[in-house]
Amino acid sequence: MPLSPTHVTHLATADTARAARVLNDIRSATLSGRPAPIAPRPVIEESWTRMLRGGVDPDHDFRSGLLAPEEVQRRRESTPLRHVLPVLREGLLSVADVAHHIMVVADEDGRVLWREGSSPVLRKADGTGFELGADWREDVVGTNGIGTPVVVRRPVQVFASEHFVRSQTSWTCTGAPIKDPRDGRLIGVVDVSGPLDTMHPATLAWVDSVAKLAESRLRELHLTTLEQLRAVAAPVLARLSGRALVVDRDGWTAAVTGMPYPNRIALPKSLSPGRRWLPALGLCALEPLAGGWLIRAADEPEPQGVTRIVLDLAQPRRWTVTVSGGAGTWSHELSPRHAELLYLLALHRSGRSAAGLAEDMFGDPGRTVTVRAEMSRVRRYLGAFLEHRPYRFCEDAEVEVLLPGRPGDLLPHSTAPAVLGARAGAETE
Repeated sequence: MPLSPTHVTHLATADTARAARVLNDIRSATLSGRPAPIAPRPVIEESWTRMLRGGVDPDHDFRSGLLAPEEVQRRRESTPLRHVLPVLREGLLSVADVAHHIMVVADEDGRVLWREGSSPVLRKADGTGFELGADWREDVVGTNGIGTPVVVRRPVQVFASEHFVRSQTSWTCTGAPIKDPRDGRLIGVVDVSGPLDTMHPATLAWVDSVAKLAESRLRELHLTTLEQLRAVAAPVLARLSGRALVVDRDGWTAAVTGMPYPNRIALPKSLSPGRRWLPALGLCALEPLAGGWLIRAADEPEPQGVTRIVLDLAQPRRWTVTVSGGAGTWSHELSPRHAELLYLLALHRSGRSAAGLAEDMFGDPGRTVTVRAEMSRVRRYLGAFLEHRPYRFCEDAEVEVLLPGRPGDLLPHSTAPAVLGARAGAETE
């Protein structure tokens, strides 16, 4: 029976050498433009296409600089991943020495923050640059078990020569994204890596299930924290009249009085006590509480003035929207998907329907449910400045987009047809 891409990955459990040869033949033929004996698996073929389009060299190992130990420690202390390390260790390291694999945990930027497991495999990993602080983004080191899940937002297993860069083809890596269960934001990736003969197709489901356990643990911690904050909030709110609420440090609501219950309030990144203007409430008085903030709406008219919205896409992987007006200035850091959506709305000031945005994003006008869900999330922090039916920035706002110096650096993660078209159009100007 002829082999299929799926059969090749299963073949690795019975005949490692043959599987490695077949995968190498597929890689060599595909990257040289010749017909391959078997088509690569879709997730791998799509990744290879991104690598070829982005200019990653398959035959030369490029490594960006390692983070300094102090920066690795800073990221460890600030990431929510620190709360789920015990879950990851218990689920993935119990057989590490026997199975000859290692566990690697990277943040949302693809930077390696932890790696543990088989000592011989860790030493081999050093030779491929799989070190603490290393940058394993897909557009830097090619198709791999950390960078590719960051891009596709789902678990990925990369067998041997399915790696784009030749120096990684003796490895098999299985990575699963870990998302913030509160809002779906990617916070990191957990990966299990080792030599080809130590891996099994079932590893994908195993790693994904442990990642899901980690997300469940984060959800439990969030709910526990809110319950503790509610106990603090209850006597405080009981003494107040008017509109007020208590939120945690990330803006998630613990308790309210005198107003409908919002799930979350968009807070500025830098917050201090005093009077501030918040998008959802207007002028407010903010007071710190143990574990959060007391927010009291001032119920005063919103200051008038021209609103200026700056969508900053110039920095790699640090996209923001900044709103300036009569009430002051505030900024919000954007996820990759929200950066894409706001960029498309900036291109189409007259507005785009849900179907139009779905076609722009996915090449499929039928994917309106996904678009509406994402736009609902955008409106949580930018709702005062967005209209719908169609979706658009409000007419009296001045909108400016800051673009990177090179067209190819515009939202480099994006595979949205409209973004690809904008990049191509800018390159020909």
